[in-house]
Amino acid sequence: MRQTWRWFGENDPVTLDHVKQAGAVGIVSALHHIYDGSAWPQAEVDRRRAVIEAAGLTWDVVESIPVRNEIKIADAGRDRAIASWTDSLRAVARAGVKTVCYNFMPVVDWTRTDLRWPLPTTGFALRFDAIDFAAYDIFVLERPDAEADYTPERVAEAKARLAILTPEQIATIERNLIAGLPATERKFDRPAFKQALLDFTSMSDDELRGNLLYFLKAVGPVADELGVRLAIHPDDPPFSLFGMPRIVSTPSDVRQILRAYDSPSNGLTFCTGSYGARADNDLPAMVREFADRIHFAHLRNVTMQPDGSFYEAEHLEGGTDMVAVLDAFLAEQQRRKDAGREDWLIPMRPDHGHLLADDIGKDRINPGYSLIGRLKGLAELRGIMRALGATKYPDLPLH
Repeated sequence: MRQTWRWFGENDPVTLDHVKQAGAVGIVSALHHIYDGSAWPQAEVDRRRAVIEAAGLTWDVVESIPVRNEIKIADAGRDRAIASWTDSLRAVARAGVKTVCYNFMPVVDWTRTDLRWPLPTTGFALRFDAIDFAAYDIFVLERPDAEADYTPERVAEAKARLAILTPEQIATIERNLIAGLPATERKFDRPAFKQALLDFTSMSDDELRGNLLYFLKAVGPVADELGVRLAIHPDDPPFSLFGMPRIVSTPSDVRQILRAYDSPSNGLTFCTGSYGARADNDLPAMVREFADRIHFAHLRNVTMQPDGSFYEAEHLEGGTDMVAVLDAFLAEQQRRKDAGREDWLIPMRPDHGHLLADDIGKDRINPGYSLIGRLKGLAELRGIMRALGATKYPDLPLH
């Protein structure tokens, strides 16, 4: 697999030299300074590529071109928003980037309640606390009819939890949930967030799925024309939040998406942490079933807890058998290579590393995207790939 690294641009505290020191050869990036859904100017795309290439790296994946809210709610401006999205797609294709990750999560992107959860190792992990989340949703945000989305037992747990949370802890949970994590498209205060939810809380899964399919049927032919591989990211976490629909969480969801526009350009970002936060998702089986439509992989692991919470585990620990997942990916690469496919090498990146060592004391850290935790994860994943390659896939290069 091609080893890549997410880089947020020149303001990222992790430099391109750091990326090379970690052993990655490709970059995953986007124009995060133009993240309002407007079309990316060709000059800005070309400048980003030039900066990456000047460091001796390649821009392998765009993550992400934002999908504007008008598209997700199917309002009168969606065709104009789709046209802007395809303009950005054409710009990155002209720059030579042919894999584009995107997501279709409404209002909130990846979501955690705790960005510095202490581990026994003395490092820190990202964590989603299901009870803290319910306490915020029901009793702080006071979302209308929120209690109906939880069991009576969970409502009681949430009420008890709220009673022991300090105002500072509540403010931290709120900031983590709605103020915007790295690479999220929108940031809110509480009134604006409650207003934004109104677009989706009465929307069914089928309605949101229909809006995604409309988008795919509009952008798919453009991707075909450009030779670009679109790679939808799964919901994170893969279940409903704030009463909103989620439609990229299970194998059934994926089958519907791939059937809706049946072309190699319509594919997946396979995030092991997102899909792995559901106990009913068999990840090695999913890789095998959808292998020929997986265009990009995020490799991370989560540990689920009895109350529905989960935290980011070591890359080779947690609930996902990462060795089996990597074996399935390498088998697919071998199949593609044998078939003569040009895209046989699947880009991957280590995702959501722990906060470790002297990264802990730094003033500027993007939560989940510190250097040392991801460097450690990439080294572990590389070791597994090298061992599997030597024993089962000797003619596959490491990168």
